[in-house]
Amino acid sequence: MTYLLVGLAIICILGGLFFFATATIGLLRFPDFFTRLHATGKGDTLAVFLCLIGLALYEGFSLTALKIIFIAVFMFLAQPTATHAISRAGIRRGLKPWVKGEERR
Repeated sequence: MTYLLVGLAIICILGGLFFFATATIGLLRFPDFFTRLHATGKGDTLAVFLCLIGLALYEGFSLTALKIIFIAVFMFLAQPTATHAISRAGIRRGLKPWVKGEERR
């Protein structure tokens, strides 16, 4: 049973690393503030969640694993809220979304 949990933990952590990498590529490749924020907001939220769940599985059934799960749930709820607040701040500052056919800024 423990080999199954360790294998599942490794799969979750590797999945989290994959989403961190794709979010970073999106941050570097996308043309404007809003598309970059979208890539990092979605990718990092899922990546942190998967990595923390993987760590909790690796830890086993303990108080530490329960704390890690609480942190994962908090991050899963807080990161999209922060991303939304940052995008609203960009709109209030007058940033315009990129439109296909325009030059990059």
